[in-house]
Amino acid sequence: MRQPRGFARRPHRLLAAAVAGAVVAGLAAGCSSESQVPSIGFAVDAAVASYNGGSTLGASTGAPAVFGRVLTGFFYTGPDGQQIADTDVGTAKEVPGESQTIQYRLNPDGVYSDGVPTSCDDLILAWAARSGRFTRPGDGGPVPLFDAASTAGYEDIERVECLPGSKDATVVFRPDRRYLDWRNLFTAGELMPAHIAARAANVPNVVSAVQSGDPGAIQRLADFWNGGWTLAPGELDASRFPSSGPYRIESFSADEGLVLVANERWWGNKPETGRVVVWPKSTDLAAKVGEGAVSVVDIGSGSVKDLDLGGFSVQQVPGRGAEQLVLSTGGVLASVDARRALALCVPRRALFDEIGKVPEAPESGLGSGPLNAHIVQQDSLYYPAVSGAAEPFRAADIEGSKAALAAAGAPELTIRVGYQTPDDRRARTIAKIAESCKPAGITVVDAGAPDFRPAQLAAGGVDAVLAGTAGVPGPAGSLDGVAATSALRTGSGLNFGRFGNGRYDAITDQLAADDNSTARLNLLTEAENLLWAQLPSIPLFATPRTIAFGSGLQNGIAAPTQAGTGWNMDRWVLKR
Repeated sequence: MRQPRGFARRPHRLLAAAVAGAVVAGLAAGCSSESQVPSIGFAVDAAVASYNGGSTLGASTGAPAVFGRVLTGFFYTGPDGQQIADTDVGTAKEVPGESQTIQYRLNPDGVYSDGVPTSCDDLILAWAARSGRFTRPGDGGPVPLFDAASTAGYEDIERVECLPGSKDATVVFRPDRRYLDWRNLFTAGELMPAHIAARAANVPNVVSAVQSGDPGAIQRLADFWNGGWTLAPGELDASRFPSSGPYRIESFSADEGLVLVANERWWGNKPETGRVVVWPKSTDLAAKVGEGAVSVVDIGSGSVKDLDLGGFSVQQVPGRGAEQLVLSTGGVLASVDARRALALCVPRRALFDEIGKVPEAPESGLGSGPLNAHIVQQDSLYYPAVSGAAEPFRAADIEGSKAALAAAGAPELTIRVGYQTPDDRRARTIAKIAESCKPAGITVVDAGAPDFRPAQLAAGGVDAVLAGTAGVPGPAGSLDGVAATSALRTGSGLNFGRFGNGRYDAITDQLAADDNSTARLNLLTEAENLLWAQLPSIPLFATPRTIAFGSGLQNGIAAPTQAGTGWNMDRWVLKR
């Protein structure tokens, strides 16, 4: 039997670097009373709050890192952060045309686990939800009906040509637009089953409803798309969560975790292991590891207190996600001077040295020092040239912080920093920031909570969020950095601080279309200068990740990206 093409094309050097992992005692751990199929326990620091990775809730709680092999797409994020074609799902290619045109063709054998074939209806729904074109009136202007994480790329699409139920779709971009990163569209974890939304919303034909702009039908679709795929332990209507990948959801409970089992209708190679139990961030992961219920660990380094990984092969690697403080641009941090006062007292160098440094990181490149850019990664060729604006913020400057605070007209400042607990590393980060900022007259309060969501920043519940790229608590980031860029765009669902700057938006539009290296360097330099001046966020360091495999697991390959190490979980093999 052939290997899945996406797997076969993965770099040989990564396969050679695969580290065995899984405690044999974990072989049967996590099995429900209804099933004794051997399973692999997988501990993650994603929150698991929504099935829909394209929604703000799904993207900001790590859905793509959990459901990448449950909801497949035309591309997935590989272990180096690159987009890789998943030809089991279908093919996507640029074709000649007056406007940029992408031809999508779904696999004729593709079918959801409930027996409904995959179709271009799924692409139509994704485009409708992510394009930003469907709105309602609001006090401050039009409000999107769909709570999309980002409209990047989708908003540039003029039309999707699709006959209901067809396996073919043609995506045509606006004549004045070109989107270089089109491989980030209709991807794993984000391409949702349109037939489920149609049934729940009582819309007979999603394609016709979207193409005609039927307001009632689109409102009902949006209502379901926004909240119909939320997930909570013990509250699972399995009929709403069909799979298009090698695994499907069997159950979700606090005691037994998120149970994924082999999808009997998957048309590609069968998963090597029939059952994977995902233990999300809300779990006592140290206890689960101690019980032998965990075989694979993929978490932020130092985030789980008293975690004993004896018997595991452990890799400490810098992640593609940026550990950062995402700041509100309202409330006590409404003024740039107030945000500057906070940024100047944050001990970025000390934080990296004591909390963010990864011993195995290269001397230069990703993870080699404090992160001195908002949207450019440290191993980018552009990074040395664009990071100069970070110079005033390299180390804590208490006198400078006091001066900025005075300019803000505030004798003192109290900043509530939210994050999802438990997370020992982030608690230590906030404590160190609080200690550094106190002499400047800034009180930093730890506002972490088990049910924290970054949307609380937009609602005024906190003044800053400590998280990864786009506010994600766990796996985050990719090689092209689309999420990092779009999370600061005006109106983006992931823009939790509600930063808005027309020039930044224009720069990102140009970056999305221009691949000339000189033009990109100039644009990125201008963007970083603007962001360090306006401070919608404070980059700290590349998020360090701990990825561990115990003895017995084959084909485990570390992936410190938004897809997480579960990117190839269907290839994991447990050997006694």
